[in-house]
Amino acid sequence: MNGISNPFSSIFKSEIGSNRWNQMIQDLLKGKVIPFEKQIEIFQEASRSYNKENGPFPVWHPNQQTIKEANVSRLMNELQLESYDELHQWSVKNRGQFWKKVLQLLKIQLKKEPDQILDDSKGVIHPKWLPGAEFNCADSCFSTNPEKPAIVSGTEDSDNVEVMTYGELNELVNRIANGLQDQGFRHGDRIALYMPMTSLCIAAYLAIVKAGCCAVSIADSFSTEEVKKRIEISQTKAIITTTKSIRAGKIIPIYEKIKGIVPAIVIGADSTQELDPNDTNWTDFLSENRKFDSFTAKGTDYTNILFSSGTTNEPKAIPWNHITPIKCAMDGYFHQDIHPEDVVMWPTNIGWMMGPWLIYASFINQATISLYEGAPYQSGFLEFVKRSNTTILGVVPSLVKTWRNSGILSTGNWEQIRLFSSTGEPSNCEDYLWLMSLTNYGAPVIEYLGGTEIGGGHITASVMQPSSPSYFTTPALGINCTILNDKGEEIQESETGELYLIPPALGLSQELLNMDHNEIYYHDCPSGPNEETLRRHGDQIARLPGGFYQARGRTDDTMNIGGIKISSVELEEVINQHEKVYESAVVSVTQKGQSSISTVAFVVLDTPCSKEIMKEELNRILAQQLNPLFKIHQVIVIRKLPRTASNKLMRRELRAQYMQDRSTNE
Repeated sequence: MNGISNPFSSIFKSEIGSNRWNQMIQDLLKGKVIPFEKQIEIFQEASRSYNKENGPFPVWHPNQQTIKEANVSRLMNELQLESYDELHQWSVKNRGQFWKKVLQLLKIQLKKEPDQILDDSKGVIHPKWLPGAEFNCADSCFSTNPEKPAIVSGTEDSDNVEVMTYGELNELVNRIANGLQDQGFRHGDRIALYMPMTSLCIAAYLAIVKAGCCAVSIADSFSTEEVKKRIEISQTKAIITTTKSIRAGKIIPIYEKIKGIVPAIVIGADSTQELDPNDTNWTDFLSENRKFDSFTAKGTDYTNILFSSGTTNEPKAIPWNHITPIKCAMDGYFHQDIHPEDVVMWPTNIGWMMGPWLIYASFINQATISLYEGAPYQSGFLEFVKRSNTTILGVVPSLVKTWRNSGILSTGNWEQIRLFSSTGEPSNCEDYLWLMSLTNYGAPVIEYLGGTEIGGGHITASVMQPSSPSYFTTPALGINCTILNDKGEEIQESETGELYLIPPALGLSQELLNMDHNEIYYHDCPSGPNEETLRRHGDQIARLPGGFYQARGRTDDTMNIGGIKISSVELEEVINQHEKVYESAVVSVTQKGQSSISTVAFVVLDTPCSKEIMKEELNRILAQQLNPLFKIHQVIVIRKLPRTASNKLMRRELRAQYMQDRSTNE
């Protein structure tokens, strides 16, 4: 079958699994206290006795109510399809019909209907989606009752929960859009956002889009030089920012880092704040336009410029247009199963694609966004998740690990959550088992992998399918993929290969502002199993029995040891099992004057240990659990692993620093 196939039935009827595991869940629901260490023991026992031909042991199954109420069911019933796999195959074989259904289901507000859904007459690399249509994606964010809560907000220095309705948000968006227009900003002008993800940030973002300008997303953790780099690449004319933010009890100066780069509109400035002469106080900016509470959305080519998270090289500048949010909202509708009554929370930033994704996936689906300004790894955030009645919580693996090790949360703390979703990097099975235990295993984890240049995910999961922590179950609807080995052949079960996209797919980028798009994504790609044009994305994926998949990191993070190809993630999974290791990162290096590869393990320790003893112990467990050929040549103890603004582990930076240090010491 062309592309990734998925054998799961839409209704998982089989009572597969351990009776002891099922009994444990019933005991938890009755209030019995079972230490998580005991839960792990029961999980491991169930996994050992489970038929490996069915894949990893699923700890969650959709019940009849979940299946009946799932957004996916609505479309399956309409099309009279019996299995999820049939739906996916239909979505990629009938792209025009699928996306037409999506436009209807999401109630996308169109000023003018498209002449057709897809025009691929110029080839799959350069498709035209919705040719002839006229619309502004911001309009589709306000199709629900104006009295309904749009945003619930909290901060780490207060227990208050502030509520902004859709009507209040829409009025604020219109006032900001009018202000931008009055200040002379016109069609296509690029305006950066450099601030935490707050209600004002969301309002400013939507106002920029509605005014026919283009939002330039910059994470507020970036240094002045990194901000300058992104402003130069995007040719930004102005920036909306804030004076400061709070994180872990510390006041973080924001405005001072960008003062004088380009004209700024500054939120939070008071009479004591000295602003650059070219800058405008937010209060003054709004007060001059207080009477303008309506605004007619303008058209534009780009709505958003986002950047890849690399810091050692120039970041890719990836433009989104008004069509990209449809992909965000579709993924949210079908894969995160967002309903109007949901409260969706995702600790993120406007500078990472999950910031704009959260806006569109929540608002187009008429849900409520939950925002928290502060450190997401402290108790205040964890309490706010419950206080805000969050029902869908987005996570990244490193954050879950921090929560687990903090000991703050215990089984059943978050029973109101009905679904987790995880992205950013490969996750850890035990950490995610712990995460599910916070809901007494009532909420699955929807693993979600994709990228900014996709507008969402390419491989993910669904509430219609069983959930096993750290595993994917399906390619995303509307997008097709294939996984190939080094010979360009489709991999078999229990093999790992590189995932390639099969275009066209709505949401895929077609240009970069500062690099050759064709060179990066299409040049030298192999052909698909049926001679299809393939698009490179760079993810290593393992195909497992039973229709499951597992992320193995990026192709950049693979190495050849003793003639065997293995990813850094696979080595790290084993290393992280060591009782003294908190987390690790493995990179490969070439020693001076040699052609052979050496592996270096950077480890963050929970308990002090000498590097030589650690090296010996790690090599022993690698030999036992993976292969005697896999050896760590050097262990470097590090206080903290470097991560991007989106929490992705930067192995490339570790490798570069290692090579620089070695060169300095030689």
